[in-house]
Amino acid sequence: MDMKKLMKQMQQAQVAAAKIQENLAAQTVEGTASGLVTVSMNGHGKVLGLKIKPEAVDPGDVEALEDLLLVALQDANAKAEALQQDATRGLGLPGF
Repeated sequence: MDMKKLMKQMQQAQVAAAKIQENLAAQTVEGTASGLVTVSMNGHGKVLGLKIKPEAVDPGDVEALEDLLLVALQDANAKAEALQQDATRGLGLPGF
């Protein structure tokens, strides 16, 4: 196996990975729950924002708001993971 060729391929893979990470950080996804709660995340899964409509807040039913938050977070996280998978598809990286 040619070491120079292998080193060049590794450098190219590092450049590609850095570009993917940069692109993921710049992309935003939103997860929602019943249109009452919206969570914004970047492509890395970092929460960037949270919006709660007033009608979602019922002091007598805090559990409903907790459920809405959980669903919106899970929805946004699934979308962020899909972005990650799309970004790394075809690179042959393990786990993707």
